[in-house]
Amino acid sequence: MASKESALKRASRVRRQIKKVAGERPRLSVHRSSKHIYVQLIDDANGHTIASASTLEKDLKGSLKTGADSAAAAAVGKLVAERAVKAGVKDVVFDRGPYIYHGRVKALADAAREGGLNF
Repeated sequence: MASKESALKRASRVRRQIKKVAGERPRLSVHRSSKHIYVQLIDDANGHTIASASTLEKDLKGSLKTGADSAAAAAVGKLVAERAVKAGVKDVVFDRGPYIYHGRVKALADAAREGGLNF
């Protein structure tokens, strides 16, 4: 259980720093499992989700070999960026949670930037 506790502490530490610098920008939150990757654009001021995407969606699931690689993360990042721009959001703050900014998390962030999000 020590690893779960340390992951929660790390995630809360990252989130606390993000909320200090976020201002009015929504938070782009990433969750990574062993088989899939999920991302949400969350407006913390109003407490609701603006946009979301994951590798479990039908249009992505058919075109991806697996939901657990960098290509899948990039596809999810591009999709959430399109949905955020459609909702009128350009500037966000990136919440990596307890995950290191490397591999799938980095691929998702780079694709979201290419899709039009600024962070």
